[in-house]
Amino acid sequence: MESENKKVSHGTITFFVITGIILLVVGYYTVMCMMSPGKKLEELRKEYSAKSNDKNNTDKQINRDPAYLKLLKEKAFLQSRIAMAETDSSYLTINMSDSSANLEICGVVVHKSKMSSIKTSKILSATDENAVLSLLSAPFTILSSSSTIPKEPIVIQMAPKDTSEYKPDVVPDTTLTEPVNYILETKQGVRLYVYQQEKDKMNERIAQAKFDLDDKIKDTWNSIRSVAAFKIPEYHLFIKIKLPRADAKIIYRAIPRNGQIALFN
Repeated sequence: MESENKKVSHGTITFFVITGIILLVVGYYTVMCMMSPGKKLEELRKEYSAKSNDKNNTDKQINRDPAYLKLLKEKAFLQSRIAMAETDSSYLTINMSDSSANLEICGVVVHKSKMSSIKTSKILSATDENAVLSLLSAPFTILSSSSTIPKEPIVIQMAPKDTSEYKPDVVPDTTLTEPVNYILETKQGVRLYVYQQEKDKMNERIAQAKFDLDDKIKDTWNSIRSVAAFKIPEYHLFIKIKLPRADAKIIYRAIPRNGQIALFN
């Protein structure tokens, strides 16, 4: 009987020790992840905050004025558009004030789409205005992308030996029905998530949920690796928008792989 009591006691101690270790690890991971946005904010302030030698109260009041801030945002947006217009390739402009996503070439809008939903990181909307304005005054450069559709669809066909064997083939574009969701990763650390707004069919809802899950698993794995190395995980600023499927596909395929994006917040 005494032996059995010792076994129970030993098992209970082991259980509590393992539980305690797990709770410590989870707590440590949670705290490190909570510190991630703060670290990103400090990085933005160091890199983009304007350093002014004039500290008088009048300037401080002007910088808080909503009308003045709106003008500064418009100026930053125009600066980005001017910089991109000097290139010969197409680029994307996102205007949150009128909920439009536009494809432009040399300053001319060639395709315009209406966003049905917009969601951004709180850092982009509720933080140091000078840092955000400086960040948005230059275009974002795309480093990589991930998508549910191919960037450049390829169709392989056997060439006929002569004209007698030629038969015109009508190859359907499967992306007309495939769900369109993609992520554009930029050099500045801002991620643009583009989702199709149509979710009427079950496969569309499943595809979007799976796409988001894959992205979260990837981010979680990277966070675990950082925390294991005693580093604060990298926080990515994000912009999430929803567009009609046809417009989302047109924009994705029209923008160059290392294209540019301008944002009016």
